[in-house]
Amino acid sequence: MELLLDVVSVMPQKDCTLLLTFENNERRIFDMAPYLERKPYLMLKNVPLFMKASVENGTVVWPGNIDIAPETLWDCSRAIREGFEG
Repeated sequence: MELLLDVVSVMPQKDCTLLLTFENNERRIFDMAPYLERKPYLMLKNVPLFMKASVENGTVVWPGNIDIAPETLWDCSRAIREGFEG
């Protein structure tokens, strides 16, 4: 059975990663860099726009109707060691 957890917070980083907290309180890091070369994420190469990431309906969204599936965020992210603060 696939785990489907909502994102409860996001902290975008200037290195194109997202620091995520999921509803189970697990903190994970997701690298957006590989996604920025294809639609609809091309516009997010603009760092100020990328930094406007927020959480809506359990996933990460940006202005302009850009979002990414929470299962992608979970499956393609890695756990953050305790004490890691970016």
